[in-house]
Amino acid sequence: MVTIGLTGPMCSGKGEVAGILQTKGFEFTSLSDRIREKALEKGVELNRENLQNLGNELRKTMGNDILARLTLEKIDMNKSYIIDSIRNIEELRLLKTYRNFHLLSLDSSPNIRFQRAKEKSKSYLGIIEKEAETDEDLIKSLAIDSGLNQDNSGQNVRECMTLADFTIQNDGSLDELKSNVEELLEKLEIKKRPSWDKYFLGIANSVKERSSCLTRQQGAILVKDKRIISTGYNGTPKSLKHCDQGGCERCTLRVQGKINPGDALERCICSHAEENAVVQAAYHGISSKGATLYTTNVTCVLCARIIINSGISKVVTSEIYPDSLWVRVFKDAGVELVYLKNE
Repeated sequence: MVTIGLTGPMCSGKGEVAGILQTKGFEFTSLSDRIREKALEKGVELNRENLQNLGNELRKTMGNDILARLTLEKIDMNKSYIIDSIRNIEELRLLKTYRNFHLLSLDSSPNIRFQRAKEKSKSYLGIIEKEAETDEDLIKSLAIDSGLNQDNSGQNVRECMTLADFTIQNDGSLDELKSNVEELLEKLEIKKRPSWDKYFLGIANSVKERSSCLTRQQGAILVKDKRIISTGYNGTPKSLKHCDQGGCERCTLRVQGKINPGDALERCICSHAEENAVVQAAYHGISSKGATLYTTNVTCVLCARIIINSGISKVVTSEIYPDSLWVRVFKDAGVELVYLKNE
């Protein structure tokens, strides 16, 4: 599990980075959330000035790391988190003792931050505030948020930024920012959360390990409503000897080099992985209508017929021959075919 802390002045892009990381499976929390919670308890109006003053008061009366302490009490150690609004050096020092914590500093040029601030609505990051009457008011607000001329209990954003593990200068487009975040995740060696198709295809690859085939192991699973309803791997029918025990004469001759690949298939008694997955679902009284089949191998025409007639609506595979007959058969039958290359 990884925790990424965010620091930087207002309108530098922290909210955008938090949103990007949430799509990668990160949970979000903010030190500012703790101030808002205290403000609601005290009946304090939620505007920027009141919240800044309350945050400073909490640090003076309860210790400069109070917001970090309250936040760490709320997070789940088994999840990856984004912690936003790190503005005090003592908060940062405590957070840096937390497991696998990395501080990311966001910055932008004053002119760009000024223009972004002018484009913001009155509700900025969920805080009800009055719109600055003049550009000078806005510039002053941006300077205060940056932590300029603050005491130890106030906002020391710029000092926190000097201790960042990573820095992004966010003066470009949103696409550029996304690219920078992707590079950061690669540096941290954080794996991207797999799509459902990749997830289930990975399980099919694990299922094939049960196969005792002497020539090639194959696996398949049937899924409905993101739930596995059946699994299958290639091999001899149940109660018969496995291939590696001499159960299939054709497989033995194939390994011995006495039969060429693709020859004497009529002598093979083995069931294919896709066939077994469909049969097992039927055996246990589970309908495969509308299900998705994940398979690790190239589907033969026989299995393609079984897949179509069983009502399966989608096939995801890691192997495909574009000119195969079964590809055309699936297309004609309206079965969606997805090819995902193994990585």
